[in-house]
Amino acid sequence: MKKQILIVDGYNVIGTWPKLKQLKKHNRLEEARDQLLATLANYRKFFEGQVIVVFDAMYVPGIKEQFKKWDLDVIFTAEDVTADTYIQNLSNELNLITNQVTVVTSDQAVQWTVFARGASRLPSYELYKRIQEMEKELHDESQQRFNQDLQRNIPWGNDQLKQLEKLRDQLSSDS
Repeated sequence: MKKQILIVDGYNVIGTWPKLKQLKKHNRLEEARDQLLATLANYRKFFEGQVIVVFDAMYVPGIKEQFKKWDLDVIFTAEDVTADTYIQNLSNELNLITNQVTVVTSDQAVQWTVFARGASRLPSYELYKRIQEMEKELHDESQQRFNQDLQRNIPWGNDQLKQLEKLRDQLSSDS
């Protein structure tokens, strides 16, 4: 089985997902980045592959940094390197016979470039919808388990319950 690698264009996703877009609009970009990373870390638990999030120096000039956070690989490119260029080169480098590389971006030029180099592409909003579906499934499943825990385990069958009901009614009327 191929190793799954998801490369996420961080600022592109922030500009697409409704809540993150609002944070960016209100000059709370750092909070938007943190929420994106937290959401992707939760998704990572179900993705079963490597998740690489790339931010370019467009909003944080002068930083070139790479680190792990919540089992995600987070990359801030150098000031003269755009996230698009970095992602295109990285997807080309990682696109081996043993890997399945998927790039998350809504940038058409990047999508076509990585696709031409053999990687899959996923628009930012499609990932948002996948994550929403995953969260709904988790909520529904946990609610179902909670409801199961609330149900009483009754060792008697329906016939036995009817007999007990009759006996109860009989004892009540004898009193």
